[in-house]
Amino acid sequence: MTTRVLTLPGYQNSGNAHWQTRWEQRATERGTHVERVQQADWDAPVCADWAAVLIQAITAHDGQVVIAAHSLGCLLTAHIARHADADVLVKIKGALLVAPPDPTGVIFPSTASGFSPEVNEPFPFKSIVIASNNDEYGSIDFAQNCAHNWGSELINLGARGHINGESGLADWPEAWSLLMPWLSNK
Repeated sequence: MTTRVLTLPGYQNSGNAHWQTRWEQRATERGTHVERVQQADWDAPVCADWAAVLIQAITAHDGQVVIAAHSLGCLLTAHIARHADADVLVKIKGALLVAPPDPTGVIFPSTASGFSPEVNEPFPFKSIVIASNNDEYGSIDFAQNCAHNWGSELINLGARGHINGESGLADWPEAWSLLMPWLSNK
């Protein structure tokens, strides 16, 4: 059985220049299945609704999954880590959590509800938080706090904004390489 990568975009989805989209486009040549978890409403997200879709995507696959989350997808992953059943959580080999947004921040989307990162204990799976020290949606202090609470490794990219399509990362092979230990079938 192969391990599948599930990409979890944030608010308003990920555009064509976003590293998640580029990973999905290059999946075949990498010999990996990369699938976007498609939410019904990208503009007025409700955490419980998004969580139900993510749980369905995880359980639909016979093997294990690796999560590659961006922004609101990070907070969704935290929600799943706390609230999903053990039979769902055991299928998650690891999670790459890029640019977690601060739900108390001034520019956090007012149409998003239920995404408070209420997890103050390590996730039941390995995780890495990647943050930027000039992310307008979440400070590096917020990301450090998330990493500490979630039991995640923290990587600070320096000044890379919200680590999205505008950050100039293209295919972002450095982040893809972080998934490789989780993608092995060992």
